[in-house]
Amino acid sequence: MSKRVAFVTGASRGIGRACAKALAEAGHRVVLAARAVDKLNEAAAELTAAGAETFVVAIDVGVKDSIAKAIDTAATQFGRIDILVNNAGVTKDGLAVRMKQADWELVLNTNLSGAFYAIQQVLQPMMRERWGRIINISSVVGEMGNPGQANYVASKAGLIGLTKSLAQEVGSRNITVNAVAPGFIETDMTHGLSEELKKKMLDSTPLRRMGTPDDIAHAVRFLASDEASFITGHVLDVNGGIYM
Repeated sequence: MSKRVAFVTGASRGIGRACAKALAEAGHRVVLAARAVDKLNEAAAELTAAGAETFVVAIDVGVKDSIAKAIDTAATQFGRIDILVNNAGVTKDGLAVRMKQADWELVLNTNLSGAFYAIQQVLQPMMRERWGRIINISSVVGEMGNPGQANYVASKAGLIGLTKSLAQEVGSRNITVNAVAPGFIETDMTHGLSEELKKKMLDSTPLRRMGTPDDIAHAVRFLASDEASFITGHVLDVNGGIYM
């Protein structure tokens, strides 16, 4: 068959960029999607220089119409979307007692509803092709909770429930739906944490190190492969043992 096409949200940096690179190295054509088009072009140029086929598209996963337009544009460019990696996400931390409605809605809308609408866009074509891989990037906090992050934790726990329900709905069409739950990963999102909090997280991690975006990307590449064809509805923890 011709090369498969992977669509990665939040591909301009961190985990999303690493996922795009890993999927390109696995021989897939890769659509890099995010709001920061300049950073996407930079990432795509690196992959193209290494021989990959790439396509850049602007997307705001907090806006349903933007998701539809981006996926439609990419599918027109490459003919179809075979692999969807829902990675884009935001945080707006704060204690629940004082959390603003806008902060609750922004995080749930972006992290959970955005992933759902992206899935809706690719699902019918995948069902027609009788092949698909949907991989949702959740978080260890979606499994264990975290104070001050009620909105983020709810969105990531919601992704796990979404993953399991969808896996049951579309399994008969040879579409797998899985989640990857990263632990404490070295990204822009964790750079701002205090040294005290970083030390606490590392002390709770049996492997005694932060994960890298590549650690997550390797798990995504596996779940997107034919080798993972009998795995669905699964949450793959890539967390150094911080939660078991």
